[in-house]
Amino acid sequence: MKFTVNREKLQKALQRVGSIIGSRSMLPVLGNVMIQAEEGVLTLTTTDLEIRISTKVDAVVEEAGVTTAPARKLASLVGCFVGTDVVFEVDDKDHIKIKCGTSHFTLLGLPAADFPAAVEFEAQREIKIKESDFKRMIGSISYAVSADDSRKVLTGVLLSARESTVTLVATDGKRLAMQEKTPEAIEGGDGDAIIPLKAASEARRLLEGDAVMTIRLGDKQCTFVAGGFELTTKLIEGTYPNYRQVVPASFARTVEVPTSVFLAKIETVSLVLSDSSSYIILRFENNQLNLQASSAEVGEGSDMVEIAFEGEPFEVSFNPAYLADPLRNADADKVRMKINDPLNPVAIEGSEGFLYVIMPIRKK
Repeated sequence: MKFTVNREKLQKALQRVGSIIGSRSMLPVLGNVMIQAEEGVLTLTTTDLEIRISTKVDAVVEEAGVTTAPARKLASLVGCFVGTDVVFEVDDKDHIKIKCGTSHFTLLGLPAADFPAAVEFEAQREIKIKESDFKRMIGSISYAVSADDSRKVLTGVLLSARESTVTLVATDGKRLAMQEKTPEAIEGGDGDAIIPLKAASEARRLLEGDAVMTIRLGDKQCTFVAGGFELTTKLIEGTYPNYRQVVPASFARTVEVPTSVFLAKIETVSLVLSDSSSYIILRFENNQLNLQASSAEVGEGSDMVEIAFEGEPFEVSFNPAYLADPLRNADADKVRMKINDPLNPVAIEGSEGFLYVIMPIRKK
């Protein structure tokens, strides 16, 4: 096996596939990247048995073949090289000779036969959507995914296809974030899939263009195919809760608030809070939104935001972190807060298709 590849392109490819490489594994080959050389192209693949990422790089291939190399060591070396091109020669014992400029190294690889093979699956439906749209959708809701493994389905992102709409949902049982979008196409009818957070985050990290990507969904797996990569992940099995039941049918009040100003005030007033169980009080009155917080250990503070509000004053309390999260990801200059009373769910709407539902905190 022998090939020559541009150093910068190889470095970028290794960065694409390298993030799922774990520091410890029972299988040494999982710390390696599989490199397949054929007909002017290299295919680089890594896997942690849950996620599999592949990317392609143009190369001058003199002898086709396949091997696996220590992923992190190879990435470090390529990052240190100063030459333009990197030349690889691999013998039948998977000893990998690498030359770049004045640098000469040999890495001890492992046979490609030891590398886990891809598991084929039949796609039941396909979604075509712009890379930039899907990247924005994941970013707008993924912070609300649960970290509690006792309800496995909530540790993933729900991808729901209904007629001409794709919906992404995340919830931890205390708040819910939802983003809807009309994609370029949906084939195969309606259906749901629960994508592990790690896979959704990896897809978001890798998406960088505005071209149309393809999402292929099967019973237990799905694949994201974009211009620069292909990512396949196992799906989380189970039934996701009926998220639409969480959203109240109507609201008594709607208040529009400037996003960046509101977020800054929340972060400032929250500095006097001492622990995660503390809450911030919002008081709506006389065209003002007053923010108040206090703790016995630190002190107290208040601030205000000018808004358009008339009517009977009222107060509602929130976990400040939960209140700030959607503002950081709403992608809108202003958000609309929809409220019934201090005890029932409150909705926050931002950019088109974005909805966040949060439960107020009952003050003791």
